Amino acid sequence: MAANSSLSSLFWVLIRRALWVRRSRMLVMFMALLVGAMIICAMAALYLDIDAKMSRELRTFGANLYVGPKQGHAVAEQTWLQAASLPPATAVQAMGGFLYGMARTEQETVVLMGSNFEALAALSPYWQISGERVSVGFDERNAMMGKKLAERLELKPGDTITLIQDGRRHTLTIKGIVEAGDATDYYLIVNLSLAQQWLNRPGEISHGLMSLDNRNGQVEQLAARMTAAYPDLEVRPIRKVSANEGAVLFKIQGLMGMVSVVILLLSTLCVNTTLMALIGERSREFALQKALGASRKAIVVQIVTETLLVTSIAAVAGLLAGWLLAQVLGQTVFSASISMRWPVIPLTFLLSLSVAGFAAVVPVRRALALEPARILKGE
Repeated sequence: MAANSSLSSLFWVLIRRALWVRRSRMLVMFMALLVGAMIICAMAALYLDIDAKMSRELRTFGANLYVGPKQGHAVAEQTWLQAASLPPATAVQAMGGFLYGMARTEQETVVLMGSNFEALAALSPYWQISGERVSVGFDERNAMMGKKLAERLELKPGDTITLIQDGRRHTLTIKGIVEAGDATDYYLIVNLSLAQQWLNRPGEISHGLMSLDNRNGQVEQLAARMTAAYPDLEVRPIRKVSANEGAVLFKIQGLMGMVSVVILLLSTLCVNTTLMALIGERSREFALQKALGASRKAIVVQIVTETLLVTSIAAVAGLLAGWLLAQVLGQTVFSASISMRWPVIPLTFLLSLSVAGFAAVVPVRRALALEPARILKGE
């Protein structure tokens, strides 16, 4: 028992001496492992959190799925709602039906666009609005107006416009002027139910738009499912949005993977070089241990323990530094914090230990191949 205790004490004395006496080389190995762990942690945190962040960021492009009639100019609102219920609720960011028609005002005939005001905020987040959005979905007293139409009618936020039809009149207050850069700039935008009533088209829409989570490129699949279930509808992804989402996500994730692999390779090379130099410097120490009866297993355990201690400390420091780096990248790219998902911690430790393990294979074999007689003689 006493002998085992003495051997254990001697073992830890050798470990402490190796770490302290050759601290400059140990520091080089520590820094290499720290950088590797930091990049692994930051890239893994971004990779696991990037889908949600990028999907939310790309939602600023607006709707990515169109649903309309295959023939004619209208589709029943009930049919649209049934088709829109096919995607999982968790995938639907926003959805809304649209109805278009001509309406007379006191000034001139205009194009009336009816939609759900609440959905428009998510379906058309790129709109530049002077004044305010109409935020209540059932609001029939307020409206928004395209910039070109407002300029033609010389109207501004706060002014009113009156719809007229067969002796009926309906006055709307213009809450916001919309600059969309497309045909919307010429529309008078009102609540969908008001448009259906005023255009005498109850229960109809011209088409519907959906904003779906496309982090895994599932918009194409959902479009195919909806087309199969409702063959009378034309369902198609808005490719300028949905295609870009998948391509951007794939490229960014691929870039992160490449950066991680390169850093891991460089860390492995640096650790391997440092360990080889350490084994060379400690050749007499290992030769003496062998001459005094140390087994091959004892030499391996000593080198592995030293490496594991340095790797573990570097991995912990790398996790902290990597989390900070992930926050910096998250704020820079997404203007949002990055969540530290739990798989990041074991992944960082596992890859750090793998780097150290691969790097230590050749140095350990070199230490085991030392011949005590030749080394101690100075040959």
